[in-house]
Amino acid sequence: MVDYATIIADYSPLISESLAALCQGFAGCRVLGHCSHGEEAWSLIENCKPDVAIIDMQLPGLPALELLRRVRTRALRTHVVMAAQRTDQRQLLETIRLGARAFILKSDTARQLEDGLRQVMEGAVYVSPMVDCRADANADNPLASLSTREHQVFCMLAEGVRARDIAQQLALSPKTVDTYRASLMRKLSLQDTTGLVKFAIQQRITRAGG
Repeated sequence: MVDYATIIADYSPLISESLAALCQGFAGCRVLGHCSHGEEAWSLIENCKPDVAIIDMQLPGLPALELLRRVRTRALRTHVVMAAQRTDQRQLLETIRLGARAFILKSDTARQLEDGLRQVMEGAVYVSPMVDCRADANADNPLASLSTREHQVFCMLAEGVRARDIAQQLALSPKTVDTYRASLMRKLSLQDTTGLVKFAIQQRITRAGG
């Protein structure tokens, strides 16, 4: 197990403290600090330069997505793990598009959290097994039929990530990524990557011109 340092930011001081104590018990994990405000979280990331930052989606002050943007814009090496009470497909895709390396739910077990952090440190992108994007889907949403993993691959393809890089980031084989790509293209009635990007822009999942 690779040693890594983390910070935790949750709107609830009690949850923040509890997560810090929990993570401190994980093999190889060292907690550098915890807080309950967005600006404090950014200060910890800037000053402590943790390997991992567990950020609550409902963090007050500086929004969680803005924290993600700052980490990405400044090319920091911190892997951001987003934590939420619940999620829907748009929220999940947006966090991954902005560079989150994991999406966990507060209903996850300690073992699932530890496994997610381990996978992130090994270079993978982790999504809680409790996440089911289809649970919030409706018949008018063309993305409703995609599985969680298909959503991930779709989002990364729309951002211009190459299939082999997707395979590496998601800890999958290139053949498996090709299978997911073919499946989601079929479900969305898309013919090629150009059509996929146009569709993503229409759905406001990605931006024209990056």
